[in-house]
Amino acid sequence: MAEHDSDQERTEEPTARKLRKAQEEGQVARSVELPAAAVVIGSFLLILMMGGWLMTRLADIFVNAFVFNTKTLSKPELLPVIFSESLRQAFTLMIPLILLTIVLAVVASGLTGGYFLSLKAITPKVSKLDPMQGLKRMFGSHALVELGKSILKFVLVTGVLWASIAANTDTLVAIGRMSLEPALWAAGLMIAKSAIWMALSLVLIAMIDVPYQKNAFLKRMRMTKQEIKDEMKDIEGRPEVKAQIRRRQREMSNARMMQRVKDADVVITNPEHFAVALEYDPAGDGAPVLVAKGSDFMAQNIREEAARHGVQIFQAPPLARALYFTTELEQPVPEPLYHAVAQVIAYVYGLEASQPGRGQISKPDPKVPTEMQFDSEGRKIDGRRDETGQTPRGRAP
Repeated sequence: MAEHDSDQERTEEPTARKLRKAQEEGQVARSVELPAAAVVIGSFLLILMMGGWLMTRLADIFVNAFVFNTKTLSKPELLPVIFSESLRQAFTLMIPLILLTIVLAVVASGLTGGYFLSLKAITPKVSKLDPMQGLKRMFGSHALVELGKSILKFVLVTGVLWASIAANTDTLVAIGRMSLEPALWAAGLMIAKSAIWMALSLVLIAMIDVPYQKNAFLKRMRMTKQEIKDEMKDIEGRPEVKAQIRRRQREMSNARMMQRVKDADVVITNPEHFAVALEYDPAGDGAPVLVAKGSDFMAQNIREEAARHGVQIFQAPPLARALYFTTELEQPVPEPLYHAVAQVIAYVYGLEASQPGRGQISKPDPKVPTEMQFDSEGRKIDGRRDETGQTPRGRAP
């Protein structure tokens, strides 16, 4: 089967089930360029906004770290303590930048393929040690695309850096004549502006990479027609799925059937256990058609729906059972029941056409042929048994 699938083209879009399984295994569309661009831009925007205060504080720490008094010179063992304190202060200043970097990296990473935690993605796999698979990863189309992106990033970043240096030549010369604090301020501002331009070049790459990664992921997830068929068999083969499908089909069928009750000409009942609805077209030459049928609770629903829409209800237990057990939905009544059904239809039409003041129309007692008689369990009454299924008195079983 695997060889057969490999020979087929993967032309079908992935199903929701396959995408869900891929997510469970840690396979989602990811772009490393988007988090990188977000981190660089966010970090340097923060530096640009806090640059003055940050550079001033770093300059104070830098100066204090290299100012030695007589006490410090007489006790060299204090030097590690002084440097440690200076490093702690510098690190404290960088905490907002570090936290912003972490938040931006996490948020941007999930923008492409969502946020999923999968232990399967970090589980060691023997297949990853296969040298042939490793060569495919190294020299495949994905590796070539990554190489192209790396070259493009190098060219863009180098070009922007060169342009930034060329535009700030005068500033670089002036920094050499400044004192420490103004020089740090000027250098920091120049670096921040250059970094923002470099980050914008990374945004350009990310705008290309994000749609490419989504498209490439969906392409990798494509399925063959055989895989689609196998998946449907696997889903529908489970007992709970089959039961759910059957239940849904019954619900849809019953809903359609109940919609047809209002179109019926008469509902023939048992009177409680069975109910069948018949529709007859006088202009046509066909037999009446059974449009709804049900037993017990469904029979009650049919009777209620018929009463709601003014459909005549006629009690004839043998005929109701015969129609229920011999006729399917949207099928004409069987020929042996033509006469009995015709009596009922004629009676109903007579009631609708009768005028007040005239005599009442006599209610017919339709006779069902012996071969079409059934008991409440659907067993045929063979002529030697009455409608209750018992042998009449005076007859041998």
